[in-house]
Amino acid sequence: MEKPATPNNRYDVVIIGAGPAGTSAAALLHRVGQDVAIFERDEFPRFVIGESLLPHSMDFLEQAGLLECCKKQNYLEKHGGAFFDQEKHCKFNFDDQFTDGWPYTWQVPRDHFDNVLAEEVQKMGVPVFFQHTVKDVQVGSNPTVEVTGVDGQVHRISSRFIIDASGYGRVLPRQLGLDEPSTLTHRKSVFTHITGDHRPAGRDEGTTWIVSLGQQAWLWIIPFSNGRTSIGVVGDNDFFADLPTEPGEILRKAIMSDPVAVRRLSDMEFVFEPKVIDGYSIGIKRLWGEGYCLIGNTMEFLDPIFSSGVTVALASANLTANALIRQLNGETVDWDTDFSDVVNQGVETFRTYVEGWYTGAVPTVFYSPNPDARVRASICSVLAGYVWDNKNPYAWDHKRKLPQLVSLVQTSDDSKV
Repeated sequence: MEKPATPNNRYDVVIIGAGPAGTSAAALLHRVGQDVAIFERDEFPRFVIGESLLPHSMDFLEQAGLLECCKKQNYLEKHGGAFFDQEKHCKFNFDDQFTDGWPYTWQVPRDHFDNVLAEEVQKMGVPVFFQHTVKDVQVGSNPTVEVTGVDGQVHRISSRFIIDASGYGRVLPRQLGLDEPSTLTHRKSVFTHITGDHRPAGRDEGTTWIVSLGQQAWLWIIPFSNGRTSIGVVGDNDFFADLPTEPGEILRKAIMSDPVAVRRLSDMEFVFEPKVIDGYSIGIKRLWGEGYCLIGNTMEFLDPIFSSGVTVALASANLTANALIRQLNGETVDWDTDFSDVVNQGVETFRTYVEGWYTGAVPTVFYSPNPDARVRASICSVLAGYVWDNKNPYAWDHKRKLPQLVSLVQTSDDSKV
C-alpha cells in the first residue's frame, strides 16, 4: 500500500493510533463522508498482545466493513475456551450461548491482524500516517494536534474532533492528566510465542486454554494457524516473588509446575525472548471532553483473563463513530448517555467476572459438577463478549447474579445451580 505523502492542515476527525479501535472508527466515519486521518507512532506490522478475539468482535468488524478482509486471512477459528485447575476442567462452547450471537471467532497474531485492518482502511481511502508521533494536543472547540513525522518534520493539524485510540501509548490521558490508579490488584504478565505446541486436533485446535497456577496466577495458551502459539503467565507480586527474575526462566518454571501445561508444552521452543508488562491495569477519570474522546485500551484496560480487550475496543469505536457522526451533522449528543455510560456498562460486567476470577467466585461456578444449562449459556454469552445484552441477567445484573450463583453452588447439596 502506497503511503500518503504529507498530512493536510485540517481534517474533520484526527485519530491517534492505528490499532483495531482506530481503524474501525475511521472506517465507520469515512463511510459517511467524514474526512478522517490516522496518525500512528509505529511502523506496521508491529508486535502487540491481545491475540484472542471474542465472538462479539465479529459483529463490530462487520459493521465497520472489516470482516470480509479478515475472513481471507486463514486465521484459526476459536469455538470456545477451556479452563484447567489441577484435576478440575471445564469448557465453554460459543455455540451454546444465551445470546443469539456468533458461534466462533479467531485467534489472531496481532501484528498481522492490525496490519490487515490498517491496509483495508487505506484501500477505503483513509490516510494512515505511520511513524508519526503526536507531541502535543489542544482540545476544546477547535482541537489541534502537533505531529512529528519520521523525517522530523512537525505538522500542526486542526480538526473538528480528536479520537485517542493510542492504547498503551495513552496520549491524551498523559497530556490531560486523566490516568488514575486501577481498582484491580497490581499484576504482571510474561509472554512469548512458541513452536512445539502439542495442541488438540480438529475443531478444538483453536480453543483458548486457561491453566490456573494457584488462585492469583494463571497461564494462557493461544494457538495460531501459522503453527505458532502464544503463551503467557499472569500473576501478582507474591506469585512472581517465588520465581526467577529472568523472563524465560519464569515461563519455564511456571509451566513445569502444572501437569496440564507440561503435557502440552514440554517440547516448546521460544520464537523470541519473552517480554514483560508490569502493572497493566490502568484506570481513567473520564472518557470524553470537549472536542475529544478515548477509545480502546486508551480508556481502561482491566485484565487479559477473559480476552475482552479487542471487543471493548471495537465496541467503543462503534459507539464513538455513531455519536460523532450525529454531532458533526449538527445534532446534540449526550456523550455520557450515548457513549461513556454504555461503554462502562460492558467494562463493569467484565470487571465483575475478572474480580470474581481472582477471588475464586468464578472458578467455583465454572467447576460446578452439575451446572444448570440456562445459567451456563448465560455465562457463556458473557465470555463471548455479549456483555451489552440487556436480556441476559448475568450481563446487566452481574453484581447481584454472580454472588447469588456462587452461594447456590456452595450451599446446594448436589451443586445444582
